[in-house]
Amino acid sequence: MRRRTWLLASSLLPLAAWAQAAASAERRWKPELDAFAAADRQQMPPPGGVLFMGSSSIRFWNGLATAFDDQPVVIQRGFGGSRLADCADLVPRLVLPYQPRLVVLYAGENDVNEGARPAELLAHFVRFVQQVRAALPATRVAYISIKPSPSRLAHLADMREANLLIQTHVLQHDHLDYIDVHAAMLDNDGRPRPELFVRDQLHLSAEGYGLWRQIVSAHLRP
Repeated sequence: MRRRTWLLASSLLPLAAWAQAAASAERRWKPELDAFAAADRQQMPPPGGVLFMGSSSIRFWNGLATAFDDQPVVIQRGFGGSRLADCADLVPRLVLPYQPRLVVLYAGENDVNEGARPAELLAHFVRFVQQVRAALPATRVAYISIKPSPSRLAHLADMREANLLIQTHVLQHDHLDYIDVHAAMLDNDGRPRPELFVRDQLHLSAEGYGLWRQIVSAHLRP
């Protein structure tokens, strides 16, 4: 009960607090946001597309814009090192202008690595969804589960708990979707498959992205 009370209070922040958090995130990520704005000035994506947003797993997804042939508009807005908290703070800047039909979100791994608790990740996700739904009620949000990075196995229990909390929340709402990549990235002994990661054991290899493409594609259909 205490956790639920804290979660509700955290997800229903006053508008002034949201604005303050957004301003702080915009200062922190100014170079990345400026680069996105420059790309939009050159060619603004049409509305109704699929927006991929999140941390370095989205940023480093080479060929993402053309990876899903059946999607006429795919927008890539990943910024490395970002947290789920940052994504929630930047919804007005990085989601609403594109008016997507679907947002595919990968974030949370960096939050856990920096000490955030699983319930905090759920609160950030709820805050992200609340903002999207308030401005774009027809837009769906799909959350990609936190991947089991070998370099962060010390946080694996918290990552799994965060995944479970978010998945449970998603299953209670028709406009949300949960994309489970975590399970498919483990071998028969429950260990991360090394071929899915590059040498740093954190970022995805080409084979890792191939697996993600296969799993995510089933969730992009209207």
